[in-house]
Amino acid sequence: MSQFKVENLEFSQNYLFFWDKVERANYNLQCYVQCARKGETADGRLVHHLLFNPAEDGGQWDMMINLIEKYGIVPKTCCPDAQSAEASVKFNRLINNKMREFCNCLQTMVKDGASEAKVQAEKTRMMEQIYRIASTCLGTPLETFTWEFYDLEKNYVKIGPIKPVDFYRQYIKPIYNMEDKVCIVNDPRPNHSYGKLYTVDYLGNMTGGRPVLYINQPIEVLKKVTIASLKDDEAVWFGCDVGKCFYRQAGLLDLDILDLDLVFGTNMLGMSKADRLIYGESLMTHAMTITAAQVEEGPEVKATRWRVENSWGDADGDKGYIAMSDNWFSEFVYEVVVDKKHLTSDIVDVLKQTPVVLPAWDPMGALA
Repeated sequence: MSQFKVENLEFSQNYLFFWDKVERANYNLQCYVQCARKGETADGRLVHHLLFNPAEDGGQWDMMINLIEKYGIVPKTCCPDAQSAEASVKFNRLINNKMREFCNCLQTMVKDGASEAKVQAEKTRMMEQIYRIASTCLGTPLETFTWEFYDLEKNYVKIGPIKPVDFYRQYIKPIYNMEDKVCIVNDPRPNHSYGKLYTVDYLGNMTGGRPVLYINQPIEVLKKVTIASLKDDEAVWFGCDVGKCFYRQAGLLDLDILDLDLVFGTNMLGMSKADRLIYGESLMTHAMTITAAQVEEGPEVKATRWRVENSWGDADGDKGYIAMSDNWFSEFVYEVVVDKKHLTSDIVDVLKQTPVVLPAWDPMGALA
């Protein structure tokens, strides 16, 4: 908004949503073929996991990089949301139905010894159906667009006709280069060491695309780099378990929001963060954006609370903004995305490691 001198600017969800559904379907079909060749059966844990919700709306940061680097980005005024982009349940059911049917077909073909050429030809036929469903529900994505607007100084501005990927590379990437952003996670499970690089098996949205990579660090590192990013006027995307200790109407995330000891004589925080991950009590369920922090100055700058922008409309909290206490951050924030420039060299060097591969059903892959 500062660069273009406009009061409001939102990018099209619909445009990226379309390409994510198409690319994710293609990625999953390839995964089904790989599983079949390894002898994984439909009633096994891996295939069952992959078929649970293949049209998942969620995703990890690296998946967004894949989409934007390949397809670019579009102002929302040039590609507004279709109904299925705002309420995707029925649309996703269509995709899920076809993906499970296709998995059955591909597994049968591999089991019967079909050649690679026949498998790929069938996969192409399947993708034609997915593309047709997505186009019907979301509209066929535009190849070029023209963005016209008046800036704050009442000057008429016209950009285009231009391809979405060229728009990103020429106008957005010099300001905000997504490839310079890194995922830092806090996974305190005893067998998941800090200072190590992790990924999750079969977690992705694009065949041949950028893998999802996590640098595991203590929670205080996540807080420190988040504050550094905010001081640099850059908001921070983060993944958390939003349903815990959340008073949605008031817009509060705080461990003390409900006094369960008073009512029940017990509380819901009887396990450590690591144990909640191990025993299935917590995992990443939602992504939001940290836009500000209230800090206490001292030998080390520390936050007492954080201001969070959510994506559920402006009816709750402070016009959609949430106040998150620092102790809630400690317990239920698992991931932040910051620019490499805010990281020490030893943290950046972790990206050179060969990642430890977590199983497909690991909670660190839950957000996608």
